[in-house]
Amino acid sequence: MMDGRKRFDVVGHLALLRRYARSLTRHEADAEDLVHDALVRAYAREAEFRPDSDLRGWLLSITYTAFVDGWRSRQAERNRAARYAALMPQDEPAPQTEHLRLRQISEAFDHLPDEQRAVLHLVLIEGLSYEEVASALQIPIGTVMSRLGRGRAALRAADQANGPARQGSPRPGPGRPRLRIVGE
Repeated sequence: MMDGRKRFDVVGHLALLRRYARSLTRHEADAEDLVHDALVRAYAREAEFRPDSDLRGWLLSITYTAFVDGWRSRQAERNRAARYAALMPQDEPAPQTEHLRLRQISEAFDHLPDEQRAVLHLVLIEGLSYEEVASALQIPIGTVMSRLGRGRAALRAADQANGPARQGSPRPGPGRPRLRIVGE
């Protein structure tokens, strides 16, 4: 057993492994980590080492393999991070601003006359057609369209009146309405 241990003299090759690791990593701390990983792998595979083979070459091979594995792992992590970053919105307004805006629109909706609120709800929220709304409320289709138009205009006016509360919000642009109600 002592003769086999002499042939597996990893400690005698530490200086070589450190130099090689520094050459691969170009960084002292990373080189030490690489040597450590290589030694852990070498001791874990000690049974695979043939005493009649070149220990130095075997250790250098393990060191290089550990370096490549680490590089691939870091590259895969960078790729995952890049894909994740690409999925995330970059310039998203603060949610408080949108919550405030929604609350203000909700309050404006609540202050609309009952007949406008009823038509807006059925068309915009429930998705009913003008004919279905006219039938449900038992009013002419022209009245549905009139109440819908006045309700939308009132909500747009309320949204524009509350404009300063949304500074920095990227949605409204020049020439675009500040509030787009579904169904327009």
